[in-house]
Amino acid sequence: MKKLAIITASLALLASPALAAESTTTGNAPAEAKFSTVSKEEMFSSKLKGLNVYNQKDESVGEITDLAIKGHAVDALILSVGGFLGVGERYVAVSPSSVNVRYDSKQDKWLATMNTTKDALKAAPEFKYPK
Repeated sequence: MKKLAIITASLALLASPALAAESTTTGNAPAEAKFSTVSKEEMFSSKLKGLNVYNQKDESVGEITDLAIKGHAVDALILSVGGFLGVGERYVAVSPSSVNVRYDSKQDKWLATMNTTKDALKAAPEFKYPK
């Protein structure tokens, strides 16, 4: 009886690599991972979200609250404009090309500016998240 148990266990161990070789994966994952080097000057979405946007008069005109991504690129920046302490605020979607985001090494922080006024952003079409 012991011999039968040992033989059964041995066959199970020998068969497991063969069974593992037959397993398949789903999806279109690349065969090898590709790695990148990222420098401090590169933009991260975590640094972009929550960043105040200032106009040419150094007035805060909004805050970046979200990113809209389309086809591997940022399609729009979602800004929170107007309101006070969250009351009366609304969202507008602006083209990333209309916002200048740069890293200020002297201040060691990210800055965002755009050539507009608070009133122009308040009058812009409201962005509503799709349901």
